[in-house]
This record gives sequence, structure tokens and C-alpha cells, in this order.
Amino acid sequence: MFVEKEKIHIPELIGGKWINSEELSVRELRGKVILVDFWDYSCVNCIRTLPYVKEWHKRYHEKGLEIIGAHAPEFFFARTEDNVKRAIREFGIEYPVVMDNDYQIWHAFTNRYWPAKYLADKKGYIRYAHFGEGNYIETELAIQLLLREINPNVELPDLMKPVRDTDIPGIFCHRVSPELYFGYKRGKLGNPEGHKPDGIEYYKAPEKVENDTIYVEGKWFSSPEYMKPALDDSVDMAHVYLKYTSSEVNLVINPNGVSGFQVILMQDGKYLSPEDAGQDVEFDSQGCSYIVVREPKMYRLIKNKEFGSHLLKLSTKSNGCEIYAFTFVSCTV
Repeated sequence: MFVEKEKIHIPELIGGKWINSEELSVRELRGKVILVDFWDYSCVNCIRTLPYVKEWHKRYHEKGLEIIGAHAPEFFFARTEDNVKRAIREFGIEYPVVMDNDYQIWHAFTNRYWPAKYLADKKGYIRYAHFGEGNYIETELAIQLLLREINPNVELPDLMKPVRDTDIPGIFCHRVSPELYFGYKRGKLGNPEGHKPDGIEYYKAPEKVENDTIYVEGKWFSSPEYMKPALDDSVDMAHVYLKYTSSEVNLVINPNGVSGFQVILMQDGKYLSPEDAGQDVEFDSQGCSYIVVREPKMYRLIKNKEFGSHLLKLSTKSNGCEIYAFTFVSCTV
């Protein structure tokens, strides 16, 4: 989305904590092109845009582009500096990142989306914005346009090729299950008992599972952002059921200090096949499919060969398993 010239000044970057660089200001960066990328390290849409943002930094930083990652946490654990620093290392992010835990920068931009990109010209005016995934060619063209306003003779590379086949413009995207939250603030359970806010409830296995609805079994504690097992001698396993429609499924989990536990995965009553397993799935000698939860992040559970609807079941014995949200991927080639 291109913005009319010299209408909106980019706000100052005040209120956050700079964690991998010295503090930067819009005033100091006047004369450069500035790209502010609002993201969260556990957000699947943000993660899928990072290969492009990182490559734009490599291509254009020396030519006058300054990229700033404004990390606005969607969940409480993403406010922890060590968690964000670990994500920066694992993703290989080299441009400056500011932690916007109090959303001061977010509100200055009147932003409402993860991810969101705002591009300002050499005079400090916002000239382009994009929300969500996609439009990578258009965004890079906007970067090149503004760099040429600084130096009409600048030598610029050819536009990036799509990182994934599913990023090709015009690719078909199915309608998938919506993002589903576990906490009682934004989530809804299919179990008739519903959430017990800030309390523990015993849930029976569902007799019928509706589409795009989370069901749990066993003893669970409900918080505003997450649910976690509350197992004792009477109940030693907790389960989650979800009938979803998508090609890929991800799950945001925080181990809450109990690192290294397993979450067993089954799809349509069977353990996953290696062909349908997500990046974080492991297998034992008996073919049991599971993930090992070691740190708070988004775990990649399912990557089916084909788009479709399936019944997913998760099982764990750990009371440290704080589960926040399911996310899904829809585009196919």
C-alpha cells in the first residue's frame, strides 16, 4: 500500500529497549530509508516473512536502508529479554531490534497487525506500508524506489526470487482454520464445562468434535493467555483434541521452567508419518511421533503432503506445558 508523499511523518522510536544495537532515532536516521517491521518471535506469519526482511538487510543496508525490528509481544513470555535474544540468534537476525513490551512504538504507529511493515523515505515520511504476509515484490520495489530517491545512480540487484513456491504471486490459498487460542481471554473450549478462569477443572473426553474448536481431557488450569495440565495421582495424562482444516499446523508452547518434556502427536487416530510431520517432530523406535518442549516458542507440528481436514490429538504428562495458540498455513502449489 503506497502512501501519498509528504503526508505522514514516521513516529520516533521511543519507549522500547534496544537489545542488539545502540538506541536509534528517526532524527539520526534522516537521509536514509527506514523500514520498521513489527513482529513477534512466536508468530507464524512473522516467522514466514523473516527470510525476506533478512535478505533486504543484506542487499540494501550499505546502500542506505535501515531496518528496525520492533518486537511487540503477543504473549507474556515474549516479554522476556533472554527469550527474544535467543530467537534473534536462532533466526539469524543482524539488523537492530527494539523490544516494545509496553507497545509505545506500536501505538505511535497506530499499528494493529503482526507482522506490519512501514517504509519511510529520506525525509522521514511514510511512503509504503504492508500488513501480514505477501507482497514481497511490491515491498522490495518500494525499497528500491526510495533508495533511488537518495541516489538516482545507485546500483541495485534484481528483485528476490520467492523463498517458497507458495510465495509466488497469484498462488492459490485455501480457507483454513482460524488461529485458535487456549486462554479464556480470547479462547473458547468445546467442552460443555468451558473455562474455569484462574482455576482447575476436570474435563471428560469429548463425545463429538466440532470443526475448529479446541477440546481438552483431564485436569487443566485456565489462565487469560494459556491452559496447562494440573495433573495429580488421580489423572496422569492430559489431552487436547482439534479437528482442523489446513496443510500445516503450529502450536505456541511455554515450558515454564520444566524443560525437556514430550508432547505426543496423533493424527486421525495414528502416529504421524514422517512425510506429514512438522519440522519439530521426532520419532522413537516404535514410530511414536512427539515433540520435545525445551523453550518457549512456536513448534511446527504438522506439514501434510496435501491440504485437508484431520483430527489432531496431543497428549502430555507435564504440568509445565503452557499451551497458548494453534496457527495454520493454507497456501499450496
